[in-house]
Amino acid sequence: MEKVLMKGNEAIAEAAIMAGCRHFFGYPITPQTEVAAYMSKRLPKIGGVYLQAESEVASINMILGAASAGVRAMTSSSSPGISLMSEGISYMAGCDLPAVIVNIQRGGPGLGGIQPSQADYWQATRSTGHGDFHIIALAPNNIQEIVDLTQRAFDLADTYRMPVMILGDGILGQMMEPVELRPNPSADLPEKTWATNGTGGKRKKNITNSLYLKPNQLEQINIERFKRYKLAEEKEQLHESYMTDDADIILVAYGASSRICKNAIAQARAIGIKAGLLRPITLWPFPSRALKHAAEHAKAFVCVEMSMGQMIDDVKLAIECKRPVAFCGRTGGMVHTPGEILAVIEAVNGGETA
Repeated sequence: MEKVLMKGNEAIAEAAIMAGCRHFFGYPITPQTEVAAYMSKRLPKIGGVYLQAESEVASINMILGAASAGVRAMTSSSSPGISLMSEGISYMAGCDLPAVIVNIQRGGPGLGGIQPSQADYWQATRSTGHGDFHIIALAPNNIQEIVDLTQRAFDLADTYRMPVMILGDGILGQMMEPVELRPNPSADLPEKTWATNGTGGKRKKNITNSLYLKPNQLEQINIERFKRYKLAEEKEQLHESYMTDDADIILVAYGASSRICKNAIAQARAIGIKAGLLRPITLWPFPSRALKHAAEHAKAFVCVEMSMGQMIDDVKLAIECKRPVAFCGRTGGMVHTPGEILAVIEAVNGGETA
């Protein structure tokens, strides 16, 4: 299949269209504005609906309405905008609604800056909104994977009836790479018998609701919901292993940071240090099984993130604290160099911690 050169943000939009998304509601914010701009041009031409909402709060509630009707819907934003969406995401989880949410992260907290960051890891995996719920969080590290994971996100959302987040950063959103736009027909997806799309006089009406005033009823609904989450945890853990078979030191990094790690690993190997990379692709569910297996032979791990270390606890939990975990981080929009990562690898190899 012929490849085309695409910017990451535009690749997300086109992949969503190929996955059957015809409803997009969003609000511009750097560095993800091109997602909405692309959708504004494409969707009206193919019978879809694009609407620039008056705010991120409005856009996530428009997504809730569209998802309730059973259609594939998507929104996109960047860090502060996702914070504004948090209440609506919790409502969607409480209604068991599938949709795709894109977060192309920027530096923070607050308005921060427009440079790339990975400081929304906790938000995506721990605190997307209030209450007992999870969302699936996918972290691509190249533009082809952006395409593939965006398409997969819609299928996962429908399969487990839950929101799915594509968690990228300003580097991936703005960079360009050649991609294959491969059709990816969905198969074996459950019928949306719950959708509020009209009865036609043939069935009892459906109601979308997240309000349950009887505590025993809400408890039982939460318990049943977590059975689906447990199934997702068992079946949907994704990761990439790179030169880990003989590695003494394993870097754990996702997204753009993982690409830089591969250069550092090559430099480490050149000076006789056996380093490798385990890259989480699903941040939730976290690839705990792969990390636990790696801890059987690795001597140490190094968490590499564009944050102050938000993934460290998940790595320690996955390996049951059986090996030391060092940290190599940049924050505020700063990006690692391979040399900085190599310095931490050398320190850990010498018995020190970074």
